[in-house]
Amino acid sequence: MDVYVFALIILFLLAISDLIVGISNDAVNFLNSPLGSKAAPRYVILVIASMGILAGVTFSSGMMEVARKGIFHPRYFVMSEIMVIFLAVMLTDILVLDLFNTFGFPTSTTVSIVFELLGAAVAVSLIKIMQTEAGISSFETYININKAVLIISGILLSVVVAFVFGALVQFITRLIFTFDYSKRLRRYGALWGGCALTTITYFILIKGAKGASFISPETLAWLTTHTFAVLLGSFLGSAIILAALQLFSRINILKFIVLAGTFALAMSFAANDLVNFIGVPLAGFSAYSVAQGGSDPVSMTMEALQQPVRSNTFFLLAAGMIMVVTLWVSRKARTVSKTEISLGRQEEGIERFGASYLSRTIVRMGLSLSGTMNKMTPKAFRRVISKRLDPKRFHPSPKGEAPPSFDLLRASVNLMVASAVISFATSLKLPLSTTYVTFMVAMGASFSDGAWGRESAVYRVAGVISVIGGWFFTAFSAFTLSLIYAFVIYYFRLPAILILLGLSAFLLWHSYRFHQRVETEAKEIEVFDLKRLSDAAYGVKMSFEFGGYYLQQVNSSLDACYRGLYNQDRRGLKTVRNETKRIQKMANVIIANIFKTLRLLEKEEATDIQKYALIIGVFQEIADSHRDIIIRSYLHVENQHKNLTEVQLKELTQIRECLGDLLESASRALLKGEITDYKSIIMKNRKLKHLVKEFTENQAKRIQNGSSKTRLSILYYGLIWDAQKISEQSVNLLKIFRNSLKLEPKLVSTL
Repeated sequence: MDVYVFALIILFLLAISDLIVGISNDAVNFLNSPLGSKAAPRYVILVIASMGILAGVTFSSGMMEVARKGIFHPRYFVMSEIMVIFLAVMLTDILVLDLFNTFGFPTSTTVSIVFELLGAAVAVSLIKIMQTEAGISSFETYININKAVLIISGILLSVVVAFVFGALVQFITRLIFTFDYSKRLRRYGALWGGCALTTITYFILIKGAKGASFISPETLAWLTTHTFAVLLGSFLGSAIILAALQLFSRINILKFIVLAGTFALAMSFAANDLVNFIGVPLAGFSAYSVAQGGSDPVSMTMEALQQPVRSNTFFLLAAGMIMVVTLWVSRKARTVSKTEISLGRQEEGIERFGASYLSRTIVRMGLSLSGTMNKMTPKAFRRVISKRLDPKRFHPSPKGEAPPSFDLLRASVNLMVASAVISFATSLKLPLSTTYVTFMVAMGASFSDGAWGRESAVYRVAGVISVIGGWFFTAFSAFTLSLIYAFVIYYFRLPAILILLGLSAFLLWHSYRFHQRVETEAKEIEVFDLKRLSDAAYGVKMSFEFGGYYLQQVNSSLDACYRGLYNQDRRGLKTVRNETKRIQKMANVIIANIFKTLRLLEKEEATDIQKYALIIGVFQEIADSHRDIIIRSYLHVENQHKNLTEVQLKELTQIRECLGDLLESASRALLKGEITDYKSIIMKNRKLKHLVKEFTENQAKRIQNGSSKTRLSILYYGLIWDAQKISEQSVNLLKIFRNSLKLEPKLVSTL
């Protein structure tokens, strides 16, 4: 039995790791709404969420049975086989969740644990069938197929239900309050808030009490009998408190509702999802304890796991404390939160996801359907609806402050609807995915709010498709990896466990380092985002300053590219190509800042607006030409084409040196805020133009005499013409900057 004590210790150590990894993924479920709407400072939101988690873990006792008997029939497995299943599940769970956390994708811990249990149980069942030669028809004996199908169906159905209810409730709520909801909120906001908080009370307290480890049967019976009285008291009490806050204080009751909803959703999450992290280790502990009482512990069947059980409150609270600590310190939790918040934000901005064929098709179908419905709807009715749902009336913050991603009204709907759906499922002991529910509620609400406008719809839809596609990948990878692990552990026992533990530790460390690198790059880009821009002159100044840093990055990238091209260094060019994405994002953020500046110049003369708008074209041209040079060089070497001739390399070296000198001088001028060698920079640009003209003629002669093949000629011309574009646009940027220094005395004083 010593090896099983060791296995039990590993299970609990893995449970701690799983709690840390799991909360990093699932924190988005209850943090995205308060953080996205800026309902309170981050530390206040975390305090309230922490209290919700600690309260919720005590409601999760009834859910623990899913890990014990939800997927397979434990009475047909002996203790040693049960331990194989549980070890395979926990080792797989950590890797799968950490993978998604690293890339900032919210995935489902419920889906992962369900398919891991299914994969490991299938593996051990197949081994037993092969050993007994019972035939595949006996497979149903081991796997609880009906229950597994019910759980999986419930999870998939919850996705549709969550989106529909999120969209419907948000539509009705917005129809009542509109985007400019201040006046209407003072009239009947207390009644609306009372309804919302009563809904939470019903699903959390009345329905969720069935799984609470501390509520006695007598108390539960009283709650069931007096449900109406409790709900009526909750509605009246909530409405009176909210009305008093409106009358006698300046407290925004929506903030109160959002924070209450944060507590409720954190509580719902902990009650429903704690089984995903500690349900398997606790089931393993129960199996070991039961086996201790038998004459042959290793070969003892596990009928005892079929019985209902109430988990120890101490274990639940200890798990809750680990989750709370992780919530405060996890950096990956913030990465996952950003993904969901960006997909639901009300205003336009830099989109994380690119458009895809499927997203374009869906948007086209949606527009076509919308057009058909508009034709069938009376114009008067359309005018009334469009007026009340006009997103242009969304003014979340005064100029100069970083705006929230969406308003408090939508945040409150997100929390209330998601919490209600999750709590109801918990009361039925259905382990639906809190991630799926909260994500789809948020997407449904943002859809109703018109956040998916024509300018952003294809990117938002592509993001949603990517996340949902990730969910299916979760199921597939969890099932496959757990099945393989179970086979390996069953046949190779302790050595396999140690090797898999080492492999897991290595992969976790590698993903940690990767996430650190990605996070560092994201912070570098974030520095350029002028979120609190209120002064046009400052916006112009900082755009030029950022432009100087941007030209430095382009210059450094081109150096590495030419070096890789000359040396036929495929790996080096691949690194440069990957780095291009970061530089492109930098350009996009600078351009976004210029758009913000232009909005502040609405009352200025048209000539000034046009002058600043020219900067956008400059950055776009430089970014396109830079990317073109990198991609051309990488593909040429990647496809194993012949290197450039010695003469071509010498000519490109002259081009590169001339461009490098120009970019260095231009970036220095922009960073310093003054141009001392403007004539020198102009001369460098003229010299480069002269070189380009001379070298294109030389290349034409080489083509005529057959010394340069077609692919080399295409590459050569592309490189020198793109270099000329970068040079010309850099000079244009300096011209605009120089004119700003002459024409804007206020700007000169700030430099």
